[in-house]
Amino acid sequence: MSAASREDCESLDAADPLAPLRERFTIPAGLIYLDGNSLGLMPRAVAGRADAVLGEWSARLIRGWMEEGWWDLPLRVGAKIAPLIGTAAEQVVVCDTTTTNLYKTLTAAVRLRPERRVVVIQESSFPTDVYVAESVARQMDGEFRVLKSGEPLEAALDGGVAAAVMNHVDFRTAEIADMAAATRAIHDAGALALWDLSHSAGVLPVRLEECGVDFAVGCTYKYLNGGPGSPAYLYAAARHLADSAQPIPGWMGHADPFLMENEYRASAGIRRFLTGTQPIISMSILDAALDAYDRVDLAAVRAKSVALTSRFIELVDERLGLEVLSPRDPERRGSQVSLRHPEAAAVHDKLMGAGLQGDVRSDDILRFGFNPLYVSFADVWDAVEVLAAVLGEA
Repeated sequence: MSAASREDCESLDAADPLAPLRERFTIPAGLIYLDGNSLGLMPRAVAGRADAVLGEWSARLIRGWMEEGWWDLPLRVGAKIAPLIGTAAEQVVVCDTTTTNLYKTLTAAVRLRPERRVVVIQESSFPTDVYVAESVARQMDGEFRVLKSGEPLEAALDGGVAAAVMNHVDFRTAEIADMAAATRAIHDAGALALWDLSHSAGVLPVRLEECGVDFAVGCTYKYLNGGPGSPAYLYAAARHLADSAQPIPGWMGHADPFLMENEYRASAGIRRFLTGTQPIISMSILDAALDAYDRVDLAAVRAKSVALTSRFIELVDERLGLEVLSPRDPERRGSQVSLRHPEAAAVHDKLMGAGLQGDVRSDDILRFGFNPLYVSFADVWDAVEVLAAVLGEA
């Protein structure tokens, strides 16, 4: 698969069916952007949508909630995300932050298993997931159990486990977890499975319903390109909705919010996971940003992701010889490649000065994210050229 020259990469771009999608994004001149796993590029459509929602606010004021459809925006935007994560629209809602949504869904999960007192989480999880899982376990006077790296999931599962929190793609290495097998193991132990999709949704197929997942959460500012701090989303399987009691009841999740009654009665369906008033301006921007996935085949996105990351690894091997932390098996690798370097932070600063934007994790890890909607094969070649120059191995 190795590309012998930049011209070879340009030929791949010319034959790429997804190449026209690059025009849907604003790409700063002179920048090779491989940090979409932290913050996605701005889709061109969002500027007009931002202007439009500001116009709605100035012209409609309070009437905008109903006349402009702000009230149902969390459900409508959730419906756009649903096909990207393999589920039906009525099981997804956009609201709040990933951390808040994890707290809500994990608490709902453990309340569905009141006779059990253990929450399990992977040691390799994104830190906010660990913080929330420990907090939920502490609040129910239960046990917080950490699955050590390299241990089989079954080692942490027993009859006392209420729920297990899993990350679909490891944020450090990009290793993909086997969602179907892990969910099955969790269910075999009588527990519920909650997945964090923050590093997978939008760049690889996610099949929540097919895998029998109970709850899921994810952010929208990474591969979904919703903008800095854009609202997150949550999924709750239909079979759990009627009995799910989330811990932050708010007026937007009330069965009849405009009655303004003091007694809380949860709304039917996924709306019960709403809390307070939602951020309509940023949610409207996210709504427009998701149009970048309009008529996009996720299988093609995944195929290009594999091709981009594989070519990057090959070029790194050929020219740099750095340790690749991400799985070499593309079936086990998300849309990110992590390289080990003892002076990662200093190298990262030099890369930015040379026009290559990646990021750093854990002091010695350089991460490069490849969003197939806007990253080209020429970008891959140019990125390795910059890396080689910075590392003095050109």
